[in-house]
Amino acid sequence: MMETHLRKGLAELGLGDDAAPSLLRFGELLLEKNKVMNLTAITDPCEVARLHFLDSASLLPSKTLHGRKVIDVGTGGGFPGLVLKILDPSIQLTLLDSLGKRIDWLQEVCEELGLHDVVCLKGRAEETARQKTHREQYDVAVSRALASMPMLAELCIPYVKPGGLFLAMKSNKTDEEIEAAEPIIQTLGGDKPFVMDYPVPGTDIWHRIVTVAKPRPTPKAYPRKWT
Repeated sequence: MMETHLRKGLAELGLGDDAAPSLLRFGELLLEKNKVMNLTAITDPCEVARLHFLDSASLLPSKTLHGRKVIDVGTGGGFPGLVLKILDPSIQLTLLDSLGKRIDWLQEVCEELGLHDVVCLKGRAEETARQKTHREQYDVAVSRALASMPMLAELCIPYVKPGGLFLAMKSNKTDEEIEAAEPIIQTLGGDKPFVMDYPVPGTDIWHRIVTVAKPRPTPKAYPRKWT
């Protein structure tokens, strides 16, 4: 059933299903590891396909990420970054998470799936963004439900080079937090957010992609240190 939902959903998104076997294996590894490590609250395989894989894949139809250098900030179980890489191998992907055990597991998954060019990086988002090797070094920063929009913007936008994009995946009931984030987004070098709502394939759930273009560098004072 998981495979059926996955292939049908990929078709609805206009994506090929050649990568379905790799996604299915990722799902098996995720649910097996989830028995001993907190990776996801979703444990039904069909729901993993819809609410993790197909939701993450909803970033791909626009071709915004194709061939780009992308960092997934606070990747957790590998969402959305690892799903995006499996479906579009042209993405130059870095997975960032503060928990070493998650990063070690993600490295194992990448090796099993033959994704040898993925960088799995342990670090706190606000600290890693101050390192020269990562600050304003990416075409796109993505993040999925990591924090409220004002904090999320401050954690992610410093990774994006001028001319790049920040893509936040949020629920569709986030108008107030997006509006509240606009002042800090402009301070960080970004433009007014563009919001696009989309249906998660195979469900009656609507989520949204918040896109922030970054034309200007981020001031050195950001991101601020969090206690």
